[in-house]
Amino acid sequence: MLRVNGRFLPLVCLLAAGGLAQEPVRIPYDCPEAELQSAGLLCTEQEPCPIYLEINAIAPAGRRILVAGDLHATSGTLTSILLASEDGGATWKEPAPRVAGAAIDRLQVFDHDHGWAAGEIQYPLTRDPFFLVTTDGGVSWRRRDVTEEGGPGSVVRFWFDGATHGQLIVDAGKSAEGGRYALYESETGGESWMIRSATDAQPKLRLAPPSMENSDYRVRAAEGGKTYEIEIRDGEQWRKMASLLIEVASCKLKAPELKEPRPAPLTDDAEPKDYVEEIKLGAPTAQTPASPKKKGSPD
Repeated sequence: MLRVNGRFLPLVCLLAAGGLAQEPVRIPYDCPEAELQSAGLLCTEQEPCPIYLEINAIAPAGRRILVAGDLHATSGTLTSILLASEDGGATWKEPAPRVAGAAIDRLQVFDHDHGWAAGEIQYPLTRDPFFLVTTDGGVSWRRRDVTEEGGPGSVVRFWFDGATHGQLIVDAGKSAEGGRYALYESETGGESWMIRSATDAQPKLRLAPPSMENSDYRVRAAEGGKTYEIEIRDGEQWRKMASLLIEVASCKLKAPELKEPRPAPLTDDAEPKDYVEEIKLGAPTAQTPASPKKKGSPD
């Protein structure tokens, strides 16, 4: 099952036995009109808009697996996506609300309780870096912005060396005041962040390993670019755990129906007439007196 905004929606189930799927999983996307329009998309019956899944990160913790990325069209990012499996990829759910216009780039699972997903708003401009934080083993996630005031920037890298202490590098752009790269530190498990420095040269995270990636897991495009295959290393070979469709929807918004204009309502003093008034052109009617002449005007 897949949970979207607190509701569980059915997904194509994967076979637990053997770890192979009967069919690839399709992430639900119901083409909300406001979301498509905010990305500048004009999706019609004649020219539908394909919507794609992008997987940017995978983080395992025992049999629990997290996969993160975004849903996007050809012209821009629509929403972030975070998927979780508690049975080694046999079934999936969506434990966190999607963030409009955002993508999640990086994941870290520290222990059975603590984990983080980092991303930023990507459409129309890269800005407002944020974290999704869990302290209950991924059952629930809460969003925490890096700064209260927001601003341009994207997450370059982060690392937590404990359940509460972590560091973060944000690329704020070449024109950022004080320096392009901002180094942040958290003593609250990602609930809040304090800036420590801003430099033009990218800093290093003191306690972070060379790479956050787990070499025993990988995500690759397969079937001619139609699916993502999540694989685990099995000796010298790779074994498929799950398969996710890359194209999740083809959005077609119906054109608004043209309706006949309603007749003007009758006022209280305007009753329907069953005759036609005769109006003589070029002279005042009997009911309409001639306009009085102004003083000094010729006869």
